[in-house]
Amino acid sequence: MASDLVTKAKEAFIDDHFEVAVDLYSQAIAITSNNAELFADRAQANIKLRNFTEAVADANKAIELDPSMAKACMRKGLACMKLEEYQTAKATLETGASLAPGESRFTRLIKECDEHIEKEAEKLPKHATVETTESVVPPTESKSLDNVAAVPKETQLAFNLSYEGTPAVKPKYRHEFYQKPEEAVVTIFAKGIPAENVSVDFGEQILSVSIDIPGEAAYSFQPRLFGKIIPQKCKYEVMSTKIEIRLAKAESIHWTCLKYTGETAVVQRPSVSSDSHKPSYPSSNMICKDWDKLEVQMKKEEKEEKLEGDAALNKFFRDIYKDGDDDARRAMMKSFVESNGTVLSTNWNEVGTKKVEGSPPDGMELKQWEH
Repeated sequence: MASDLVTKAKEAFIDDHFEVAVDLYSQAIAITSNNAELFADRAQANIKLRNFTEAVADANKAIELDPSMAKACMRKGLACMKLEEYQTAKATLETGASLAPGESRFTRLIKECDEHIEKEAEKLPKHATVETTESVVPPTESKSLDNVAAVPKETQLAFNLSYEGTPAVKPKYRHEFYQKPEEAVVTIFAKGIPAENVSVDFGEQILSVSIDIPGEAAYSFQPRLFGKIIPQKCKYEVMSTKIEIRLAKAESIHWTCLKYTGETAVVQRPSVSSDSHKPSYPSSNMICKDWDKLEVQMKKEEKEEKLEGDAALNKFFRDIYKDGDDDARRAMMKSFVESNGTVLSTNWNEVGTKKVEGSPPDGMELKQWEH
């Protein structure tokens, strides 16, 4: 059955039906999950769909299953270049070139990576440095993106996929992020997850998070980040109620959201105000709001609001009660209750020693109700 799916997938790819090809390869992988060729071919289809992070994950899995597969290195290198992950792309392409010495495309792409790396080095601020994988030993709490195994996509796709694609599925865990000039902090609200079931990997502009609980569908979060990070300085911590990930920014720029959008980044300037070190508040829709400013604005609008009739009268009495001392408040409560709402006095000396009789408005009669 898997062979039939693969044949149909190849035909769909040739006919430029790349979404169909991805779906068919996913169904084949669900049946035969240890076939490196399937992951490498799905990576190629994902590249055509511009699903570059998925293509990197597929190529990683293919390389893990078959380290001698040169075409998997080629496809990972191409996807990383599209993601502007030129350091990772170069290292992968060099590995592929050693596996296929006669393939000239590796040499051409490595040269292209070198050109981009040189341009990036010129743009980096003086305090930032470009580090290669050969000169840096990653800290124990983080790993290189080169070694991350792809989360099997078959866990996210049903067997009865239609040619229209997969419907959107609500994420299993909610995430938020806030930022400071030098770092962005991502929080994934996953309660009671053992640390050994969590894998977090960092690339030049990719965050890869996977949570794999036995007996449950695997969770995968692989955004291409708004800006570049320094993988060796990133870290994460698994807590009892959440996973906190701290991303070290390569440049002090303001991220308008967590995921890459193609927007022009804005360099953050040091602020002279007392709130300069106050982080942006986290938001599930990734829009940062100044809540202090909103509160001040709301109070101002309430103060300036023009009320009429009963609303104005009620506000007048509320203000008197709010601004009065304890005796005034007691007098107001006692007079209002004892007079059945017809008298409101703030003079405790006058109403504190006697019962307040009701005083209905002119033309109205006060009646005592029998219980």
